[in-house]
Order: sequence, then structure tokens, then C-alpha cells
Amino acid sequence: MPLIAISGGGTGGHIYPAIGIAKELAQLDPAIKIVFIGGKGRLESRIVPQHGFRFLPISVAGFPRKLTWRWMPVIGKVCFGLAGALLLLAKLKPGIVVGTGGYVCGPVLFAAVLLRIPTVIQEQNASPGLTNRILGRWAKAIYLAFETAASHFPAKKIKVTGNPIRRTIGAVKRDLATYEKFGLDPNLKTVFVMGGSQGALAINQIVMDALDDLAPFHHQIQVIHQTGGTDDYKAVRARYSASSLRHLVQPYFDPIEEVYPIADLMVCRAGGMTIAEITACGIPAIFIPLPIAAGDHQSLNAQAVAEAGGGTVLNQRTLTGRELAAEIVQIITDPERHRRMADASHQFGRPNAGKAIAKSIYSLMRRQAE
Repeated sequence: MPLIAISGGGTGGHIYPAIGIAKELAQLDPAIKIVFIGGKGRLESRIVPQHGFRFLPISVAGFPRKLTWRWMPVIGKVCFGLAGALLLLAKLKPGIVVGTGGYVCGPVLFAAVLLRIPTVIQEQNASPGLTNRILGRWAKAIYLAFETAASHFPAKKIKVTGNPIRRTIGAVKRDLATYEKFGLDPNLKTVFVMGGSQGALAINQIVMDALDDLAPFHHQIQVIHQTGGTDDYKAVRARYSASSLRHLVQPYFDPIEEVYPIADLMVCRAGGMTIAEITACGIPAIFIPLPIAAGDHQSLNAQAVAEAGGGTVLNQRTLTGRELAAEIVQIITDPERHRRMADASHQFGRPNAGKAIAKSIYSLMRRQAE
């Protein structure tokens, strides 16, 4: 029975693509055994088992971005993690090891290289992370979400597939029952504000600053707002309560595929998975990239969609509530512009990325076994 080891963690942006690939592999061949290797006590150690996959922990740590004395204990943890990964892979003998990024991938994929186990990498962003850049030289295949990342890897190994998302994303259709469930008006255009699963304090604040300028358009616009943390939720909810805009405010929407079908415009960050989901649904977006993201990858992600015509990009450091409100109103009240953006977003999306990656991995593993 074939076995595939998958590693990726630290953030949801690395974990959920890994889970998406695993689920597609299981659909492709139910006989496949899949095991995840990740950081002990890290986010992946909680999320992966919830999706029904076996999880094996190793010691991991990330290097500080600047050279400091803090590198010393990290080096020890990394070496310990490498030893743990070597022991696990030697025992498991997987046919292939899949990495989706994050520093946990370093020791796992490097251990696979030392043991002569084939590896593949999936990169979610337009600017690849350091771990994937280093390990790409040994990978048999590299699956990219953005063509702009191709310059960082050997050309012959690259496959531009998009990011793997859940099959249910984009499959749910817009209907009146959803509006009724959320207490919203199907005759109004819906703006979905989403700062990511943990929220985004800066986006929450800018949107609250924009409410007074959006209020005159309450007969055209309503807002769904995912705030993230409880403290933000209370403050944002109180601010909306004082506004004439119809609204729905929650810390987190789960399942989010209920919300996407009624969203006419996104206001959001520009992580690779966020972009994969909203373009699969063909939703125009106003991107406010996280300015401190590693390698400024969110700005590069957003720019790729904007250049395709599916979104606009605003700079958080200079953005005001009035400017955001003006951009929202311009898009929502211009049907032709909105239609063009929606079409471009849909064309940019790659909803079948997970299936394509799974088929490629499965085929590669079969060839390596022959």
C-alpha cells in the first residue's frame, strides 16, 4: 500500500494547501496512506487530526530574520528536528514527501533528500518562502500558484497549477435562503470584509473609518465583516450598530463557502489561499496587502490579480477610510466595471488546482516506484 508523507505548517496558509492535496490524493486512490509530519505543539498539530489524517510531531523552530544570539538555540532545535525527521522517514519509507512551506518543511524535506526519497514542493505565493527556495533544487516537481514565482526555481521542474482549495469553495450557488439566513437584503450589493482567519486590526480600523462615507449609499450597499479576535469583534460590532448600513458582523465565518456566493466585492488581505478562494468564486477584490509580509509576497500576489483585471491594490500605510469608501463605491456603482472585474477574477482562478497536483504527485510516485 503506497504511503505519502506531507509536511507544511506554522500558518494556515501552509497547512490548508497540504490538507487540500491530501484530500485529493485520498479521492484519487483510497488505498493511499497519508501521514503528516509537523511541529510539536504547533497549529498543524491541532488542525491536521481534525481532518482525519495521522499526525507525527518533530521539534521545529524558525530562524530570526536577523543574525542574533537567538540563532544558537534555534540551530539546536533544527538539528534535533532533522534527526527526528530522519528516524520517522526511515521507518515510514514513504514513496514521496510533499512540502507546502513553513520552517517545519526544512528538516523534513532535507531528511528525505538524505534518504534519497523523492520530494515535491507546493508554493502558495508570488514570492516564494526561503524554505521552498532552498529545497527547490532537490525537488522532482514544484507546483506554483503564480507564474511570477517561476524565476526562483529550475524551469524544467515547474508546473503552474494554482493553490489547492476545498472542492466546496465555488460550488455553492447564490440563493435567497442564504440572504434570509444572514438577515441580509438580496437587492443590495454585498461587500465582504475579511482580514483573514485571525482578522486584521488595521483593516478593521480602516473600514470603521469608512462607514460614515459609505452610509449615504445604504440603499445600494450592505456589509458582511469578519473581524477575527473577540476584542476587535466587540468594537467593530458597536461601530456598525451606530451606522445606517445593513450589516452582519462575526469574528469568523465557518463554513465560509456560505458567504462567498453572496459577496459582490471583497475587501481583504492578499495571502495566496485567500486569492485562490475568491478567484475560484469570481469575486472582484480590493486588496490591502499586509505590509510586513515576508518578501512583501502579499503585494506581489495582489498585483498579479490586479494586472489580470480582477482587483485593485491599496497601500495600508497611506490608506484612509474615505479613500477606501470611495474605491468601494466606484466599483459597486459601476455595473460594467464590476462585471469586467468579476470576469477577470473568475478567469484568474484555478479551482481544480488540488486535483491537478494530486494527479501529478501520484503519477510521479508511480514512476519512481517502477
